[in-house]
Amino acid sequence: MHFDFSIIVDNAPLFLSGALLTLEICACALALGYLMGIAIALMRIAPQWPLRALAGGWIALVRSVPFIILLFVVHYGLPFAGVRLPSIVTGTASLAVYASVYYAEVVRAAIEALPRGQYESARTIGMSPWQAARHVIAPQLLRGLVPPSTNVTLTMMKESAVLSSVTIPELSYQGLIVQGNTFAPFEVFAAVAGLYWLIALVTAELARRLERRVGGAQAQQIARNALAERYLSLEKRSAS
Repeated sequence: MHFDFSIIVDNAPLFLSGALLTLEICACALALGYLMGIAIALMRIAPQWPLRALAGGWIALVRSVPFIILLFVVHYGLPFAGVRLPSIVTGTASLAVYASVYYAEVVRAAIEALPRGQYESARTIGMSPWQAARHVIAPQLLRGLVPPSTNVTLTMMKESAVLSSVTIPELSYQGLIVQGNTFAPFEVFAAVAGLYWLIALVTAELARRLERRVGGAQAQQIARNALAERYLSLEKRSAS
């Protein structure tokens, strides 16, 4: 058995262009998906039961459907409804929707893990809802959000390989093209796997650095306004 490295070298531009497009799609889709996930998580814990029911039902529906089916529904369903969009748009939107429900559960779990009454206590000392969320809740969420968010991000980056089924020229699709031209599936998909591994490795390392930064001593030095300092001082007094 002979591993032909020349196949990888000769087709390196195709592999690299596919990897770059994969990164671009994931960056757009996962950023949008996280914003959608925050909104869904807030609906999930809202006092109004219709919002909770709507968010819970949507999460259950999307999580129960394989990503490839969701992709086909969006990609082929929109033209059926008279809306025609490029495949890269429908693919990115599908990945964002699919990721959003998983991010929503991560955000919801992080919020519910905080001590009860934090938000109400901040409001009673005069903070606005925005100030309470920004200066009391958000700083405490970061350390709990990074590890599970990293796991979801890595999973969704691997799920992006499914986009090749709608002819988006990302990394997996380029691998299929090269394999069809060279008839060397082992070398081609070993190279594709290596690029996915490299992307995941860099992403995980960046996440670990972020986790150390927000979970270490710097996390205790988050800038707070006067209301936040007053809130924390009252918390310490009540605890003692």
